[in-house]
Amino acid sequence: MAYIGKQPVVGNFVKLDAIVTSATATYNLLNGGVAYFPQTANNCIVSLNGVIQSPTSAYTISGSTIVFDSALTSADSIDFILVLGDVLAIGTPSDGTVTNAKIAASTIDLTTKVTGTLPVANGGTGLAALGTAGQALVVNSGATALQYSTVGAAAGQVIQVITATDSTERNTTSTSFVTASNTLSVSITPSSASNKIFVICTAQIGSTASYAFTLYRGATNLGDANNGMGYYGGNQDTTAAAISILDSPSTTSATTYQLYMRTTSSDYAVTLRGTRKHSLTAFEIKG
Repeated sequence: MAYIGKQPVVGNFVKLDAIVTSATATYNLLNGGVAYFPQTANNCIVSLNGVIQSPTSAYTISGSTIVFDSALTSADSIDFILVLGDVLAIGTPSDGTVTNAKIAASTIDLTTKVTGTLPVANGGTGLAALGTAGQALVVNSGATALQYSTVGAAAGQVIQVITATDSTERNTTSTSFVTASNTLSVSITPSSASNKIFVICTAQIGSTASYAFTLYRGATNLGDANNGMGYYGGNQDTTAAAISILDSPSTTSATTYQLYMRTTSSDYAVTLRGTRKHSLTAFEIKG
């Protein structure tokens, strides 16, 4: 259907000042006496001696001058030069009208000073090229700009949990702390040296003599050298033992936590009771 009403006029049409010809091919382009710089020959209409000239072959544009393919004479007449607006002078596009294909790949500079190109659909690498695995685009601490940053847990939050269980009866008559169970131990690798490890152990332990039990980090007793983290005097047939500690290993290497126990007399065994389920669990806590 034809457009109803007056056709809209879009463009920056400029008729340049008249030019007096002479024995040269190059002429200055002026608009109101001021040098004018058309962007290309293709958006100019040039009439010479009543004939519209072919751009780029009959003439070219160089800065604020027009250069004809051959020198003119004083008998020639440049009737007019009409510039049909600057290249891509289209104003502001409507919302949602610019597709990825119409956007040139360009350099991006965020506060991280990393460069990349977008959009992906137009051969660019997209915003993903600016960050690394596990990072996200976030507002910086001053809330003034965007930056890529590793997003992690807040202080005090649990990052990972490792647990082990055992239900096999195990005995020792050692008066020094020894491992209570080869399986009642966990190995955890902290993601940061500033994080803490919360360890909790529950077990059913008994003896006809006094005994103690404790937690070790590697070769380090985390409790008292003699009494460990739990001590029972006298005959304790079966005791529900529960111990816990918030440890600071200050490492990012694999770290082992394990239950140890001892008896006070080598004549009497201390026993990790069988048919019961014992557990040891380590939680990494964000520092």
